[in-house]
Amino acid sequence: MSRATPIPNIFVAAGVLLLLSCSVILFVVVEASDGFPVVPFEEGYTQLFGDGNLVIHRDGNSVHLTLDEHSGSGFVSHDLYLHGFFGASIKLPADYTAGVVVAFYMSNGDRYEKNHDEIDFEFLGNIRGKDWRIQTNTYGNGSTGAGREERYGLWFDPTEDFHRYSILWTESHIIFYVDGVPVREVNRREEMGGDFPSKPMSVYVTIWDGSDWATSGGKYRVNYKYAPFVAEFSNLVLHGCTVDPMEQQLSMNCGDIDVSSKSMPAAAELVEADIDNHNIIISPRQRTQMESFRKKHMTYSYCYDRTRYKVPPPECSISPGEEYHLRKSDPVTFGGNKRRHAGRGGRRHRSRTRSPTY
Repeated sequence: MSRATPIPNIFVAAGVLLLLSCSVILFVVVEASDGFPVVPFEEGYTQLFGDGNLVIHRDGNSVHLTLDEHSGSGFVSHDLYLHGFFGASIKLPADYTAGVVVAFYMSNGDRYEKNHDEIDFEFLGNIRGKDWRIQTNTYGNGSTGAGREERYGLWFDPTEDFHRYSILWTESHIIFYVDGVPVREVNRREEMGGDFPSKPMSVYVTIWDGSDWATSGGKYRVNYKYAPFVAEFSNLVLHGCTVDPMEQQLSMNCGDIDVSSKSMPAAAELVEADIDNHNIIISPRQRTQMESFRKKHMTYSYCYDRTRYKVPPPECSISPGEEYHLRKSDPVTFGGNKRRHAGRGGRRHRSRTRSPTY
């Protein structure tokens, strides 16, 4: 990607056991604030751009970001983090939002211009009557050309209320959550080389004009007749090992991050930790939830895109159920079938230079 209020009435009974590379074991309860203390905006973040388009609520924990004809807006964490658990409750703009992009992501592009890392949640607006879509992506060591995008629909309207979006990042795993449900798991594999995010990153939150690509590949652009577009954020969580930006060393507070299960009610043990091998293992219950979500709501995955990759990238684990679902929805992109053309004058199908935008 590289670009830069009420408490939600939700409670997701989910537990996450997290083993960080800085040797900290965390038990996370994913609820309105992921079970962690909420970080007040001025303690954890600073405005990135947008001047008056960023408004902090009186409670100090809720923020509005606005996109209008003059500018988008955004903010960034004060600290760099090497692994951790990061989350936000987000309510997206309603009505016509084609071309609008809301992003909650991690990046170090300001420090590593040619070999940066990223972990992305991007929310892509749409024309009236069509739903918002979520895109997730990861980059490691500047591997932007590889493209590891996935896109999904949602089982709820993200404009009606706040919903929880969270990222778990460890030395060997990345897991994306929506309302406590894991929607994507990225396992570090030897075949990925340096493509797995491994350098300290900041947390960014932005809203901006992505007219050139966000909706139907740029067919529908931002219409400022419907501005301002306002995205609401609350219950911001920054829970990880902070890194001194000058020394590039873990801070001493990593040893104080531990959150025991006694301090928070555990609804269920949904993620297991293989401490000896430093692995995070999604429990059978959460894996079932993830598989169900992906079969029903995933609309794009680079692993199945035969127009981009004749052979799936080596880190991909192919699921027959996912493959069947995607091939049925788009046999050209996901089945490798050639598009039929009417008559001799029909245009040839051009291969995409980037993943398709639905």
